[in-house]
Amino acid sequence: MPAELELTTHLLAGSRAMKAPEAPPLPAELDALLKRMRLPYFRRAAPEVCATARAQRWDPAEILRVLLAEEVKGRDAATHAMRRRAAGFPSGKTFEGWRPGQSSIPQPTQQALMTLEWVGRAENLAICGPSGTGKSHFCEALGHAVIEAGMRVTWLSLELLTAIINRAKVDASVAKVVARICRSELIVIDDIGMLPSGQDAAEAFYRVVDAAYERRSVAVTSNLHPAGFDTIMPKTLATAAVDRLLHHAHLIVTEGPSLRLAEATAGKGVTPLA
Repeated sequence: MPAELELTTHLLAGSRAMKAPEAPPLPAELDALLKRMRLPYFRRAAPEVCATARAQRWDPAEILRVLLAEEVKGRDAATHAMRRRAAGFPSGKTFEGWRPGQSSIPQPTQQALMTLEWVGRAENLAICGPSGTGKSHFCEALGHAVIEAGMRVTWLSLELLTAIINRAKVDASVAKVVARICRSELIVIDDIGMLPSGQDAAEAFYRVVDAAYERRSVAVTSNLHPAGFDTIMPKTLATAAVDRLLHHAHLIVTEGPSLRLAEATAGKGVTPLA
């Protein structure tokens, strides 16, 4: 949280402990003006802030700063929520539930990727390894962090990406659809190789990787090393896509037993029945 918004939060928290239970409402004319100007968070916080300001004799400039900071904080939270919904994340996993010590990804690598500097440089990420080794969890957690940093994410399985591109072919809108996908600073294509792929999947994958090349970050997860994508896709398209994908990429190979299976074996995979 930025220092100014953090200070605002502390000021308001302190004011809640000192104010009367109910702050008087704003004058109707001022309330109508704030509604017309579309300042919902400013308007919601204003009665409490004004009551506290009167009690504590705040400087007028401080009142404005606190109220505008509330508006910024509220808008940022709403934008992040909207972008999380639009991203299409599969399960809502974040770094709060990530256990870095159990992952086979080296911890210095985890920490470097979590800075998100690679996204700012439009570099790619390829994580490959056995099922259950945390590939998707780590990528999804990175995706949530990207949104919190003020950027956009698109999450797709290869199957869904293929269906989207195939639908776009019907009305010749493929270029527009690919451009829309590439508005996101991070594009994640999950679980490549889990289902059979063919010409359409290879073409869809190539179109996005090619359009994003050196402009946007693409992250892929797969049970196959990218060098083996030509075993599930036509060789020409697979080679061209992987060449672009890996040119500016961080390549990570996970290993070890399935963490999901280990949790299930330990009885942590389900909630006990009452």
